[in-house]
Amino acid sequence: MLSKLLTSALFAGSAAGLIAALLQLVFVQPVLLHAELYESGALVHFGAEPVSALQDLPGFEPVRDGLSIVFTMLIYSGYAMILVGLMALAQSRGAPINGRSGLLWGLAGFVAAHLAPGFTLAPEVPGVAAADVGARQIWWAATVAAAAAAMWLIGFGRGLPAWLAAAVLLLAPHLIGAPEPDVFTGPVPTEIGALFAARALGVGMAAWALLGVFSGYFWARESADDAGLGQQA
Repeated sequence: MLSKLLTSALFAGSAAGLIAALLQLVFVQPVLLHAELYESGALVHFGAEPVSALQDLPGFEPVRDGLSIVFTMLIYSGYAMILVGLMALAQSRGAPINGRSGLLWGLAGFVAAHLAPGFTLAPEVPGVAAADVGARQIWWAATVAAAAAAMWLIGFGRGLPAWLAAAVLLLAPHLIGAPEPDVFTGPVPTEIGALFAARALGVGMAAWALLGVFSGYFWARESADDAGLGQQA
């Protein structure tokens, strides 16, 4: 069981992480580098002459970007281990697991890890005002845990009480509210901040959807191989 879980998670996480890293390099990193020009003072948005929205940005850097790709693959392999473990638990309770159903698992993971916390604590560009990092991390972790539990209740809960509990878990962190800074400041144009948040969430959704598909596919294939070996024995 453990070797099957690890094999499925490593294949799924590496594949999804590689695609996620490439999407980030193409769509997210240029926005981030553009924002850093304002953070460093190389560009000034307020109280200065109009600045072109098109800037010459650094290209691919083998060391920095290569390490980013490797670490993204490792992170998504960790996500895959959690996802495949939950898939194995669900399969033991009679739920079908394959690439198609894995898509729903991946979207649920996106809701828990990205959309739910991002609804109140949106992805931020460098240089913006922010509350204490520790307080934000605690709120983020609690929101992810609550949203993950809500996704499980929606998928496997029975009856109105389970669905009401899921709704409470989804709403509670946002009704309580995330830590906010005392004042809002920042040198980066709001258009760049909005584009960064949109692209970060979009890439996150694509990556989690692929992670779910790959996890379901590889888990189903490993399970089928084990079943075939059992029949031969």
